[in-house]
Amino acid sequence: QAQLVESGGGLVQAGGSVRLSCAASGRTFSSYAMGWFRQAPGKEREFVAAISWNERIKYYADSVKGRFTISRDNAKNTMYLEMNSLKPEDTGVYYCAAGDSMRSITTTTPDSGDHWGKGTLVTVSS
Repeated sequence: QAQLVESGGGLVQAGGSVRLSCAASGRTFSSYAMGWFRQAPGKEREFVAAISWNERIKYYADSVKGRFTISRDNAKNTMYLEMNSLKPEDTGVYYCAAGDSMRSITTTTPDSGDHWGKGTLVTVSS
């Protein structure tokens, strides 16, 4: 069964850095578009970043541009999110998702049929 598992979350001070990983198993996701989403306490889930299967196309939410970098290693079936200059407002549960289209990955939802992980919590203290 296809599965996405996020890791790397934790407690970090404002201004610090964290690298999240999304490991895929059960199938090869090398041909899939993949993305990161987050949900802060009491807020709706929001798009963070997305990457095409060959890394040629990357999208970022305005709130993270210049601070976060998305990448992937298809040989390892893993996607990453390098998060720098973290702010308290970056706090939340971070989810990874995989879908078959860059056109839809930025707006995908857990009930869309795309693959989703269960999330990893990132807490940024001020």
